Amino acid sequence: MKSPHILVVEDELSIQTIVRTYLESAGFTVTIVDDGRKALAQARLIQPDLVVLDLNLPGMDGMEVAARLREASGVYILMLSARGEEADRVAGLRIGADDFLTKPFSPRELVARVEAVLRRRRETAVSTTHYAFQHLTINPDSHEAMAAGQLLELTATEFQVLLALAKHAGRVLTRDQLLSLVWGSDYYGNDRVVDVYVGQVRRKLQDATGQLLIETVRGIGYKFVDQRK
Repeated sequence: MKSPHILVVEDELSIQTIVRTYLESAGFTVTIVDDGRKALAQARLIQPDLVVLDLNLPGMDGMEVAARLREASGVYILMLSARGEEADRVAGLRIGADDFLTKPFSPRELVARVEAVLRRRRETAVSTTHYAFQHLTINPDSHEAMAAGQLLELTATEFQVLLALAKHAGRVLTRDQLLSLVWGSDYYGNDRVVDVYVGQVRRKLQDATGQLLIETVRGIGYKFVDQRK
């Protein structure tokens, strides 16, 4: 089986070296570039499975690179930043990053995060069930969701969040349950990521259907409320 290809976008040589060493030791194919424009060119060329993207890059910063990657594909993005403020994490997640890791970080944790993100794709790929509701149809095989007759533009993680909620339609899922279902039980990050992604999915559904299909249950979590066909 072909090993997953990881594109690392990082301008610090010492971090490049250690990230390459640990990712290759874990069985990944690694390509490294040191600025945003090279990252976009390489992403088009090699079609990576995941991009490890530093936020602070010369020329074009990581936020802009992430936004441009999202315009072109649904590739997984793990963002790195020396800044730990919540505003940076939320901004990165809203652009479409799938995870966020603050420097300095453990290279073993980086590998674990990469493996966890890629595991979501494998778990979704084995599903053959379609989910049909009054306003929404989800096809896990094609990774597509149709709302009110139009294809929703969802990132890979947004699709996973919607699928998890739809599978448990009518039931309240806590943040911890959603973290486990979407990010994995070994997820290291902050549960704020759940609120950001649920908010993005809810907005896209509402824009397409005019309906509030994901309800917030205060103090508990979230519930998908569309009626099954």
